[in-house]
Amino acid sequence: MLDKMEKKFGKHAISNLIVYLLAGYVLGYLLQFGERYTGVPYLSYLTLEPFHILHGQIWRLVTWVIIPPQTSFFWALIMFFLYYQLGSSLENTWGTFRFNVYIFGGLLFTIIGAFITYGLYFLINKTAPIGIGSFISTYYINLSIFLAFSTCFPDMQVLLYFIIPIKMKWMSIFYLVIIGFEIIQHFISGQWYIAVPIMASLLNFLIFFLMTRNLNRYNPKEIHRRNEFRRQAAPPRTQYRDGTPIARHKCAVCGRTEISNPELEFRFCSKCNGNYEYCSEHLFTHTHVH
Repeated sequence: MLDKMEKKFGKHAISNLIVYLLAGYVLGYLLQFGERYTGVPYLSYLTLEPFHILHGQIWRLVTWVIIPPQTSFFWALIMFFLYYQLGSSLENTWGTFRFNVYIFGGLLFTIIGAFITYGLYFLINKTAPIGIGSFISTYYINLSIFLAFSTCFPDMQVLLYFIIPIKMKWMSIFYLVIIGFEIIQHFISGQWYIAVPIMASLLNFLIFFLMTRNLNRYNPKEIHRRNEFRRQAAPPRTQYRDGTPIARHKCAVCGRTEISNPELEFRFCSKCNGNYEYCSEHLFTHTHVH
């Protein structure tokens, strides 16, 4: 399905999507900075709040994406650098269209999760919840980028706290354990309305890497293996000397070449003592050279 979608809509994919997401964070930080001096809660009008969206504030379906993580200026710079590297690498590995599908899929699942939470809360408590949006952000979508990168490059080493070398796969496992613990804790404490959007925002990672086998072909190791196979299997280019083609393969028995008989295949014999090559007719019938 993704292949068909890419052929039809691939030309509309947004290149360098991670740059636009990070630029949205910059705008969010500027609004957050303005709140401190004006006292106007700008970001509160931008959250993914189903109650207000159902009452006409449809811009919240988009604007919640720019709400930045709560962190210091130093760690914000580290985050920008890290996710720019991760997002760019994934886009180069998968292609622009599939990276777009992955990111927008995470955003869409988060929105759906927010409305599911709203509906369940209303059915259980018989009252419309207000404040769900304060628990929803792009934090777990960013985390899904990290998990995707660690799946593609599991053995890449990074410096934890700039000191401890650790492989990406171990960091991703650590984060998954922490997330699982948080989700269980929210359910136990009765705050399931926080856990549902978290699980929804990570569905893109689940679908892309645990339920779609075809995406294994976009693993860097698989791409390298496939390219090597194509290189070795590709027919060699014919070389010429004084206008005469030079054969690269010649049967040690009959003397035929790929030029004189292009329908034949040629292989080296592993049992012969030396580099003796035979056509497909004599590969299994010749007398081995010792």
